[in-house]
Amino acid sequence: MSVDNFKTSIYEYLETLPDFTFQRLFQKPATCLAIFRLLPGIGRQIVMSLLYVEKPMSMQDLGHWVTLDGQRKLQDAIVKLTRLRIMVEKNNMLMMNDTFRLEFKNALTGGGTQQSFGLPCATVDKHQVDIAFLDQYSTQQWEAILHYMVGTLTSRKPSAGVLNLLERSQLMKKGEQNQLEITNKGFQFLLQDVNTQVWAFLLQYLNVAEMLQMDLVEVLNFLFQLGASELGENYSVETLTQTQQHMLEDLRDYGIVYQRKRGSRRYYPTRLATTLTSGNSARLISKPSPTADAGLASSSISAAMTSKDDEEQGFVIVETNYRLYAYTDSLLQISVLNLFVQLNARFPNMVTGLITRDSVRNALIKGITAEQMIAYLQSHAHPQMRKKTPILPLTVVDQMRLWEMERNRLKTTPAFMYMNYNVQADYDASEKHARQVGVLLWANPKKRTMVITQVGHESVKGFVKRRIERQQQQQ
Repeated sequence: MSVDNFKTSIYEYLETLPDFTFQRLFQKPATCLAIFRLLPGIGRQIVMSLLYVEKPMSMQDLGHWVTLDGQRKLQDAIVKLTRLRIMVEKNNMLMMNDTFRLEFKNALTGGGTQQSFGLPCATVDKHQVDIAFLDQYSTQQWEAILHYMVGTLTSRKPSAGVLNLLERSQLMKKGEQNQLEITNKGFQFLLQDVNTQVWAFLLQYLNVAEMLQMDLVEVLNFLFQLGASELGENYSVETLTQTQQHMLEDLRDYGIVYQRKRGSRRYYPTRLATTLTSGNSARLISKPSPTADAGLASSSISAAMTSKDDEEQGFVIVETNYRLYAYTDSLLQISVLNLFVQLNARFPNMVTGLITRDSVRNALIKGITAEQMIAYLQSHAHPQMRKKTPILPLTVVDQMRLWEMERNRLKTTPAFMYMNYNVQADYDASEKHARQVGVLLWANPKKRTMVITQVGHESVKGFVKRRIERQQQQQ
């Protein structure tokens, strides 16, 4: 799910890379395995079926592999395979990239000596950490970014590199007093799952890396290597290039890797790293429930791989009188609600509030749309709400849209006002000139006042001056 042309999918990014970049990427078995995981099910089946077939496969024969109903999915899979340069289609024949074939075999069989999956440290870490610690660390680091986006005062400020990415990706923008404020893209970003959020950050990091003339292939290889790492294992930095060692400092700020101190010779990938290419999303916060203990609200990602049914559990109840009840004790979720809801009371496991015209307008001013607010309430609706159709009361939904339309009735345009004309003839001549050049926004002949666009100001101003000069010469 993208955010207004803001790329959140690594596939979208990879398909824009040139051929020679793919040839370098395919030289690493870990990268081949990671890209394989990005493929749809039919695409993975095609790769595995043709991996040990040296001869090209005709498109006609390939079409017999699926039923008539699956032809569309087959064509989509072939398009993805060719755009990722895994397959080459020529003369109605499909052939696998030789470099990909060789290194993907090495990834599956453990062949090769490239150590592209990382080098586990041979010595025992004196300050060894467990998975629970890594989950807590990544939760704190990533939640610090999300809390800052929604303006939680209790959160610590992220590093300068994180703030730069937030602004560059337009998730936040500078507002009054030069302070960063969340944008509509930022609000949509909060609605994504954690894995999508992390990739959105990393894709922006790739853009910055290109500007800094970092080796893009080394950056991508390291990200794919982390995606294939083992959670809880500590890896040596000896096999990393200078570019990849520099990346460690940045990835620590995101909670993707853990290092005890800068310059440490070992690092631990966190669950945010190991789920990058797994197809599963890390869960930072346990799903709020009415009976949840306050100390469990910001639980670690140890319960990462929750089922789809668990993910669909909501916590928000909206009544027809615009009252809202949220059964959560998560500071992050409360802060998100506070962007467009007037919160009135907070209890150990619940907050209550009211959706008002002012609260919605405050969100609209920040660039958050009514549809985004409605989508948030729907996606986090309590199971009792989901039993109804529609999920949200129509009175509330329609009113939020009306409040947005009310604000959009007026459009501000930079302009100049011309007034205090002593002679009606001078005003009439100026108004006529403004109409002819198409820069007149509004006019009141009785009050001898008119409003001119910013672009037309110089033209009308010059006309008035020339008229005054002619009058002075005639006198």
